[in-house]
Amino acid sequence: MNEDVSPRSRIGFLGLGLMGQPMAANLSLSGTPLMVWNRTSGKTERIVEAGATVAIDIDAIFDACETLVMMLATPAAIDEVLGRGGPQFKQRLQGRLIINTGTASPEYSSALAADIRAVGGRYVEAPVSGSRKPAEERQLVAMVAGDPADVAVARRLLGPICRETFDCGPVPGGLRMKLAVNLFMIVMVTGLVETFHFAERANIDANALRDVLAVTPMANPVSQVKAAKLAAQDWAPQAALADVLKNVDLILDETGAASAATPLIETCRRLYGQAVALDRGTFDMVAVQAAYTHLTGTRP
Repeated sequence: MNEDVSPRSRIGFLGLGLMGQPMAANLSLSGTPLMVWNRTSGKTERIVEAGATVAIDIDAIFDACETLVMMLATPAAIDEVLGRGGPQFKQRLQGRLIINTGTASPEYSSALAADIRAVGGRYVEAPVSGSRKPAEERQLVAMVAGDPADVAVARRLLGPICRETFDCGPVPGGLRMKLAVNLFMIVMVTGLVETFHFAERANIDANALRDVLAVTPMANPVSQVKAAKLAAQDWAPQAALADVLKNVDLILDETGAASAATPLIETCRRLYGQAVALDRGTFDMVAVQAAYTHLTGTRP
């Protein structure tokens, strides 16, 4: 990093998990002066190599940065990091812009936006569509919502790590769009898993099926990656199954509120719930295959 950069011009990045780590590394590699912080240590080496600095503690990153990007796993983690509900909240948020790239419920995001505004801060939701591989390849899609001026800042900042960014109006428009996108993605991948389950039962060669699907009109980057994982029985997580189940629950809450008919995602809820009960929660989402094996009465 250029040591002549003013500390207050640095961008903060909170959360270096499965998605946050490659996002932060690519943001730093793009030339953005970056300071990072993570609740657990041991995940900063790659980001430091990319040119970022590491905050000594949570307060240091708020002191140094006026704009902070969050990629945190849960609302509870967000509330803890921001000090929400305590005296630190105003101190950390006043005069700062928070860009939340994680997925939470639209209701939670709206309440968080109101609380941040109440202490003199600004808030943008910018959930990203994509898993670890698209994050590494700068192929994420961000759905950005908030005040127009803040949305413009967020879209410029996220541009180097996203293939596209979209203005989705006021909060919680970004998260509603993300849940609609996730509904399609989850149903699509689950259908792919069902196809490979059928292939296994019918003695169809999984590698041949992968190759045929790759040249059909249905092929897309997600289906090709997931088909390769299914053919190889590679369960290493790109999108952890337990996290997908959380997304399914968020989708069902929103579709229920909209009185939408959702028989497909309701079926996915049962399958992913069963797979988590079979201890596949930390595996990639294609490990929902275990639920299909369970349904046949054979050992997953």
